Amino acid sequence: MNVLVVKANNRPASEAVSSKMYETFMAELEGKDVNVTTYDVFEEDTPYFGQDIFNAFGKVQNGGELTELESRLLAAKQKAMDAITAADVIVFAFPLWNLTIPAKLQTFVDYVYAAGFAFNYDAEGHMVQLMTDKKAIFLSARGGVYSSPEAAPMEMAVNYMRNVFGGVFGMQIIDEVIIEGHAAAPDQAQEIIAAGMEKVKAAAQNLLELTVKA
Repeated sequence: MNVLVVKANNRPASEAVSSKMYETFMAELEGKDVNVTTYDVFEEDTPYFGQDIFNAFGKVQNGGELTELESRLLAAKQKAMDAITAADVIVFAFPLWNLTIPAKLQTFVDYVYAAGFAFNYDAEGHMVQLMTDKKAIFLSARGGVYSSPEAAPMEMAVNYMRNVFGGVFGMQIIDEVIIEGHAAAPDQAQEIIAAGMEKVKAAAQNLLELTVKA
């Protein structure tokens, strides 16, 4: 089984809970019979998605000469798509920043959110999911509490990722670990984080059991 882990926080694990979740998950897989690849959105060359990439598409179709930025964009988009294509399971480790996902993770999503690759439309105009053979795991941290009915509509990180990878792409979300409230309740932070890390370990073990069954 090929596992792609998308790391979307460049803060150290000593300071960022989602980085610690990533390290904890990876430690559980170390030495096990599973092929793991990490795509670090902060380490990869990922120019932001905008008009430049559409200019590049046009030049490719018409035989035009690409600028350096356009070449980088096409290479980055292809690398992200290749990483998704090669994976059976994609694990996302990411924080809630300002109610949403980090901009670099958004860029990764923009690269792979493509008709003909992740989804398509049938003759009647209905969307068809093209990644129903893949599975996803979400590992996310947020300092506040957004699971309450009042705050849930404001949370646009996990909800967004669910809608994209589960809803549009059709991946089966097999595990989701969310650690929340450690900043809002500093006196309970260590207990909250420790309990969350045990759930991260369990998610890794569940994945390994899935590998054995496969």
